[in-house]
Amino acid sequence: MTFDIAFFAAMVPAVILMGLAKGGFSGLGLLSLPLMALVVSPVQAAAIMLPLLIAQDVVTVWSYRREFDRPNLAMLMPGALLGILAGYLLAARVSDAAVGLAVGVISIGFSLRRLLGANLATAPAKPAALAPATFWGAISGFTSMIAHAGGPPFQIYVLPQRLPPAIYVGTNAIFFAAMNLIKVAPYLALGQFSAANLTASAALFPIAIAATLAGVWLVRRVPPERFYTIIYWLLLAVGAKLLFDGMRGLL
Repeated sequence: MTFDIAFFAAMVPAVILMGLAKGGFSGLGLLSLPLMALVVSPVQAAAIMLPLLIAQDVVTVWSYRREFDRPNLAMLMPGALLGILAGYLLAARVSDAAVGLAVGVISIGFSLRRLLGANLATAPAKPAALAPATFWGAISGFTSMIAHAGGPPFQIYVLPQRLPPAIYVGTNAIFFAAMNLIKVAPYLALGQFSAANLTASAALFPIAIAATLAGVWLVRRVPPERFYTIIYWLLLAVGAKLLFDGMRGLL
C-alpha cells in the first residue's frame, strides 16, 4: 500500500461520505468501501475503515447521548446479535452478492412505496413493536456481517416511526456503534489490524472526525420533513446500488 495521490484521492472522499453518514445522513456510507477498493483490496478497505468507524461512532454517540430511543434499542439489539452470529456461522456458505441483491430489492420497494404512496410530512407514524424490531434487527445484523449492508434493514423498521431527526440519528448511532465493536474480534482473529492498515487509519482520522461533526451540524439544521425525504431518497439510491452490485456479482 502506497500513500500517494491516488490513495488519498480515493480515501478522502470515502471517509467524508462515511462521516456525513455517521453524522446522520444514512446511506452515503455505502459508497465509501467501493471508493476505497479502487486503491486497496475490499478486505483491506474494510479493515482500514473499522477504526475510523469506531472513532466516528464515539463522536456521534457523544453528540446524541441524550437523544435516542431506548425502547427501540432494547427491542432491536437481541435480534441484531442473533443476526451477527448467524452471519458469522454462515459467512462461508452465503453469497455476498445474493444478500446485497435481496436487500437492494427490499430497499427500493420500501422507499418507492413511501415516496410515491404518501405525503411524508403527513404520513401517520407507526409505533415501535417487538416482533418487527426483532426481525429487522436480525436482518440488519446478518447483512452487516455478510455484506456490510446493515443500514437499509434498520431504516425500513425505524423510518416509518417518524422519530424526531435527532432521536433517529442517536438511535442509529448507538445501534451501529455496538455492532462495530462486536466486529473487532473477528478482524483481530483475521489479522487485519496490521501496521500498514492502522497507519492508513491514523492518517485519515482527522478527516473522519471533521466529516462526522459536519454531518451532526447539518442534521440539526434540516427541517424534519425535508430530513426524512432526503433519507428516503438516499435509501432508494443505496437500494439501487446494492441491486446493481448483487446482479453483477451473481452474473
